Amino acid sequence: MSTLDDKDFYESEDPIWNPALHTIPVPGIRKMVNLAASMDDVIHLSIGQPNLPTPPHILDAASRALYAGQTGYTMDAGLPELLEALANYYGRRYQRPLSPENILVTTGATEALYLALTATSAPGRQFIVPDPAFMLYAPLIRMNGGVVHHVPLRPELGYQLDPQEVIDAMDINTYAIVLNSPGNPTGTVYPRETVEAIVEEAAYRGIYVISDEVYDHLIYDGLTYPSVLSCCSDLDHVMVVSSFSKTYSMAGMRIGWLMASQGAIKKLRRYHMFTTTVANTPFQWAGVAALNGSSDFIDNMVAEYSKRRNRLIEWIDQAPYLTGYRPQGAFYLFPGLPEGVNAANVALRMLKEIGVCTIPGDAFGNAMPNALRISYSTTIAQLDQAFERMIPWLEKQDWE
Repeated sequence: MSTLDDKDFYESEDPIWNPALHTIPVPGIRKMVNLAASMDDVIHLSIGQPNLPTPPHILDAASRALYAGQTGYTMDAGLPELLEALANYYGRRYQRPLSPENILVTTGATEALYLALTATSAPGRQFIVPDPAFMLYAPLIRMNGGVVHHVPLRPELGYQLDPQEVIDAMDINTYAIVLNSPGNPTGTVYPRETVEAIVEEAAYRGIYVISDEVYDHLIYDGLTYPSVLSCCSDLDHVMVVSSFSKTYSMAGMRIGWLMASQGAIKKLRRYHMFTTTVANTPFQWAGVAALNGSSDFIDNMVAEYSKRRNRLIEWIDQAPYLTGYRPQGAFYLFPGLPEGVNAANVALRMLKEIGVCTIPGDAFGNAMPNALRISYSTTIAQLDQAFERMIPWLEKQDWE
């Protein structure tokens, strides 16, 4: 039996495949991680998931659910106990009334984004998306014929989103705006004024705001997180996505959710039934335990990641050719190389020559092909070892 590699598939003209699949790029992250897996002594600064152990009370809840026979389907919208816990949790956090009917539990935030974007995109509909951005958004929009209008995030501004540029990009064909704060790959947190300005103008024009908030608890420097939920007057033109993956180190348990108006949730429930049917039942019970348990894990996690971020900033300040900034959230930093330097080549060479795995900027859009995503979801010791390899290597380069 013959097999096709990624390049073969994307260049194939075999008529069996839906042409929409060609809107999905070859994943840059996957290419780097797959290559690294074939090598010895690699230090990963590429991982996009927490490296802290899942809290024991969450694991215990999943185990109890399994042994209690909670292995069948839940209601299509999700486990009622989890929907209630989520409504209560977010209602308290953002001081706004939410009901279980405002929430749909999904197979991770990935399914929630898939539902939100593919259910709303259609030929001629324009979606405003920051660049750089998480790689999922643009392909999902284009799969159904939607048009992506990129608004650039500039490194000299710490990759902050200019709300006026977003507003200026809105036109009669604009259907939705995709926000991601804290951002992947930048770790940037948009201030309340930015979120409010975009949400208010979008509501006035009848444009949806689809907000990816999976890193909403990884916030540093004492900042108060401005969720779209806390910046909108109602839920009529917003969809907010989150999950347990980053907050409680539950990435492989695949429990996410989407919050929106009751009318939108009703429509998306029908779509959800034809995608994954329901999310994983035992791990939905684990999610109930996470929400009802202590916040100590989150507090300790934020303190630990803040230390790692600070160490990474110090290393980037010492490294030749890398230009950094101070991210306020998530666990990524997206330093720039000199203009004109191809970060994809740099990342590949660093992996092969010194065994340090990073992700090049072109995996996240076209705006920053000279940037590298560095994840500090690793130990400080690993960060130190990585830069002890990287700095001498960078010093040998001639990019002036």
